[in-house]
Parts: sequence; structure tokens; C-alpha cells
Amino acid sequence: MAHRFVVEADGGSRGNPGPAGYGAVVLDPATGEALAEAAEYIGTATNNVAEYKGLIAGLRAAKALDPEAVVLVRMDSKLVVEQMSGRWKIKHPDMKPLAAEARTVLPAGRVTYQWIPREQNKHADRLANEAMDAGRLGRQWEPGASTAAVRERPAPEPVIPALPDEPALAEPKAAPVGWAAPADLGTPTTFVLLRHGETALTPQKRFSGSGGDDPALSPAGRRQAEATAAALAARGTVQAVVTSPLRRCRETAAAVAARLGLEARVEEGLREASFGAWEGLTFAEVKERHPDDLDAWLASAKAAPTGGGESFATVARRIALTRDRLLARYAGRTVLLVTHVTPVKTLVRLALGAPPESLFRMELSAASLSAVAYYADGNASVRLLNDTSHLR
Repeated sequence: MAHRFVVEADGGSRGNPGPAGYGAVVLDPATGEALAEAAEYIGTATNNVAEYKGLIAGLRAAKALDPEAVVLVRMDSKLVVEQMSGRWKIKHPDMKPLAAEARTVLPAGRVTYQWIPREQNKHADRLANEAMDAGRLGRQWEPGASTAAVRERPAPEPVIPALPDEPALAEPKAAPVGWAAPADLGTPTTFVLLRHGETALTPQKRFSGSGGDDPALSPAGRRQAEATAAALAARGTVQAVVTSPLRRCRETAAAVAARLGLEARVEEGLREASFGAWEGLTFAEVKERHPDDLDAWLASAKAAPTGGGESFATVARRIALTRDRLLARYAGRTVLLVTHVTPVKTLVRLALGAPPESLFRMELSAASLSAVAYYADGNASVRLLNDTSHLR
């Protein structure tokens, strides 16, 4: 099943024409999570050219995530929205090739356009201004770079031709949540999230990700896996088992699947984050050896561990795509996902719509159970977090 994305794009020119840049962000429509960003300084150009280039970059970023994607484009440029929707003619010679290029990225039937007020397009506007600031300094835009200190002035309002008696476009509506949701949404898809049992590294609280030695379960971890299997068998609700490819998860999943009479299916996207040079180290050892990198990692989801590790932002994009793939595959079923600390916390965070720093505010014990239910309207409900009662 094709993924659905929201693309927000913007462009600006300091002079119109003048130094120009664009920004675009691909969002998860259910959670608002930023899945990809793009921005670039394009030299001297008009606002409208920059806006079209932002649109093209946003569509390409969505296509890179899923070539079959269905996309809602939201922009504060009425000109671009109306022209791409086919309601306004494209007369300017600079606009025609850009509009034609935008139409080649994804088939017309998979892209719709919606105008939004400028204050609702702040993410893309910020990226466009960051790109222009970087260009002024002779640099290329880099993800996560803050340019507030060097920003000269905001981009002027786009020059948009007036169209008398044009009906206003509908404002975006948020999905209903909680008690405001429709009463009958059908059977949700439920992910029961099981962190693997202990390894030799777990009691020592050492970083253990995708880039380490792939440790096996310890004797204690095997006992935890068996206890979890017995508890899930007694509940009798799990209909499928999916596991991370790492050994500690495969061993945990095998114990549960055998007890349930199911076969564990490996899903690469459920693997733990890679912690680079921090693999096998304790927090105190990382703080001693890589203090600056650790501070950056704690301060920003876009910062990666030393030596080529994965940032939380990178992991979140992977987990969001994996979540959508599994939701399509197991619609309406209860599925056990055997995975790791970061993927479990990320799934919970995305379901809650919580900020990245919430990852540091969740406790997740070895062999603990959590659960998230996903409904047909795109909403999610966290049902359980860090339950270890089956181990006592």
C-alpha cells in the first residue's frame, strides 16, 4: 500500500528578484513527524521561481521515501496552488517549465494541492530562510543548522496576481481525537511491543545497537523470553510475530512464536539504532571520551553518535516507514513486534505526537511489553507502556 505524505514547501527572494532559496518538508499526516527536509540557495531569482523549486524538491523528497506515494501539497503561495491545480493559466515563461517539471515527479492523480496561510507554513519558510542565509555566507544549507543569529530579514510576501471573486480554499482540518472521534472506526490494528530479553550488556547499561557485536540473550534473558511467551499464550490475542533481525530479538521472538504456534517474520526496519563508536560503552565512558558529541546528541534529535551512528531523526524516519508498511500488511490484527529500546520508544512517541526529547523520559525494561492501537482515521492510542508484571 502506498504511503500518504504531506509536503509543505516555500520559497523566497530578498529583492524579488534577488538572492533566493527554497525549503520543503515531508510530513507524516498522522503524527506531523518530519520525515525528510530539503532546502537550497538558488542564486538570483524571483519569489515565484523559488516557490516552484521548493515544490519540486518536496515532491522529489516524498518520491524518494516511496515512489508510489500519495501526496497532499500545502503551500502559502496561492499562485502555485492554483496553477498546479489547473484553475489558473500559467502565462509567465519562467513558470511553465517549472510547473511541467513538477508534474513529472509523481502522476497527477497522486498529488493534490491546498492553500494554507503563511503562519501555517513556518517549517518550510524557516528552511527557505536558512538556505538564503547560508548562501549569503557562501555556504551550502545543512540539515539542523540554525541561522537565526545571521538572518538579515525575512523573505518578502510573494507577489501574487489578484483574481476577483475567486472562492476561498478550504482550511486544513485536524483529525478528530479522543472523545471527539467517530464511535465506530472498526477493529484497530494493534502493535504489542516487546523489548528483547537481557543480554550480558543490559545490566551494565551499555550502548548496544545495530553496529556492535550482536550479543545473544543471557541466561536471565532466556528466562524472561520464556516468561513472556507464557503470558502472551495465556492472553491468546497475538495473531502474528515480527522481529528485528538482531540476534537478541530473534531469540526472544523464537521463544514466543514457538509457544503461540506461529512463525516469526524478520523485519529489517525494526533494528536498533546504530551507536557508532559508543557501542559497548557505558554512558559514563561516553561522557568521558566524547563529551561534546554526547552533549550534542542529548540536545538535538538530528545529532548522531560519534563515528557514524544514527541520529534519532534518522531512526524516526525508518520506524515511521516500517510502521506504515506493517499497518498495511496486518490491518485489523494484533501483532507482536519484538524490537529494541529506541524503536519502541519512537513508536510510542509518534503515537502520542510527543517531541523527540520525550525519548529520554520513558523507562523501558528488558522484556517489557507496551502496546499501541492504530485506527482507520489515522489516530493512534497508547494502551500500555513498560509492563513487566509477567516477569514477577
